[in-house]
Amino acid sequence: MLYNLNIEDVLFLDIETVPQYPDFSDVPEKFKKLWEAKSTYFRTDEQTPGDVYQRAGIYAEFGRIVCISAGFVIQKGGERFYRVKSFYDDDEKKLLSGFNNMLDKFTSNSSKCICAHNGQEFDYPYIARRSLIQGVRLPRLLNIAGMKPWDVKDKLIDTLQLWKFGDYKNYTSLSLLCAAFDIPTPKDDIDGSQVASVYYQENDIDRIIRYCEKDTLAVANLLLRYKGEDIIQMGNMEIVP
Repeated sequence: MLYNLNIEDVLFLDIETVPQYPDFSDVPEKFKKLWEAKSTYFRTDEQTPGDVYQRAGIYAEFGRIVCISAGFVIQKGGERFYRVKSFYDDDEKKLLSGFNNMLDKFTSNSSKCICAHNGQEFDYPYIARRSLIQGVRLPRLLNIAGMKPWDVKDKLIDTLQLWKFGDYKNYTSLSLLCAAFDIPTPKDDIDGSQVASVYYQENDIDRIIRYCEKDTLAVANLLLRYKGEDIIQMGNMEIVP
């Protein structure tokens, strides 16, 4: 599949998520009780539900999306470039509507597909679940509830799953794979665990957007390396307003 895949048919995406509320004290009582029950699976006896509330952003029922970046590879003058656009808004419904409409347009050609790192376990279902919660129509490509994995594997590419080669025991981070494949990553990136504090405390959405956009280029370069092809340099990334 990889060697026959046209890299220009792939839309690379990444999402950034945060807890729905800045602090556990702001959470409605009903959801406090639900988070208390949910967090029993991963907090220690010494920790309170509030102590682990920063993890709420990874669960679609307790978190929300603040940015989706999506990019694709183009050829210009015999050289490859990477063009990326970000969807962001404090109004998650507006953000999702814009992204879902764009995704439907991009994948109107049957040869098109999407790619993310750990997309099957995180990005794809998170976008679909938050869309349903917000009452936003699902894009065709993510309307896959009840479908078999083999029916969608060629349309929903996951660089993590490709790396597993049938091994389901371990998670391998994008950062580790970039290091292993000698894919340069910018040193000014924030860590994923810092997104909530940058959003709620620093109110710096631009910093989150740049981090998200660079991650999509890293995913694109990882897939290029899987295919045995040259990567795209950061200087060849074009940001679409």
